Amino acid sequence: MRNTISAPIKEQRSEKLAAVLAFAALLLSACATTGNNPKDPNEGFNRAMFEVHEGIDTVIAKPLAKGYDAAVPLPVKASVGNLFGNVGDLLIGVNNGLQGKVDDGASDLLRLLINSTVGIFGLFDVASEMGLEKHNEDFGQTLAVWGMDDGGYLFLPIVGPRTARDGLGFLVDTYADPVRWGIDRVSVRNSAMGLRMIDIRASLLPSDRVVEEAALDKYSYIRDAYLQRRRNLIYDGNPPKLED
Repeated sequence: MRNTISAPIKEQRSEKLAAVLAFAALLLSACATTGNNPKDPNEGFNRAMFEVHEGIDTVIAKPLAKGYDAAVPLPVKASVGNLFGNVGDLLIGVNNGLQGKVDDGASDLLRLLINSTVGIFGLFDVASEMGLEKHNEDFGQTLAVWGMDDGGYLFLPIVGPRTARDGLGFLVDTYADPVRWGIDRVSVRNSAMGLRMIDIRASLLPSDRVVEEAALDKYSYIRDAYLQRRRNLIYDGNPPKLED
């Protein structure tokens, strides 16, 4: 009787072991480099994460963004974008200051003051109409200005494309986010952060068709576009020429 019982148990253990080994082999193959782009040393892993991200976007994020885009009037969407953009001017100003761009940092903080008062808590972008340019700075760019290497391309589900350096910058910006520490009530804070994510995703809907039509390889297209855009932002629109 003992042998007849132990045999199925051994078979089950063997099947579990085989499954674990197969899963480990899958992870190893995913982490292996499959391309020739030196900026993407872990392309296999990144492509796997990209597929996970695409699945989440298709099932959750994109439908929510489409519903939001269809249901919310354009003036309201513009005000929501202005509101979160106004909050973001605080971190943008700080990062400009950390990069040594004092004048731009002062301009960002002045934008925050004007839009928070005359613009009714940032619902209206009065500062831009007054000629105060809105900048685009984050801690990832600050680290680049300080001389930190990009560390290679990285793609994470929900977070999206980053470099290792930008990933570190993203963590710092997320921790310092005024929406995160400025709202005490958890439910309100989470709702605000969720609304911001949906608003950002809705703003990217027009680019979806462009990417789908232009890209033979969507992953490579997004990676190269991201790296090029980040380089352009780091050098404020005037990057040095790359060596062949």
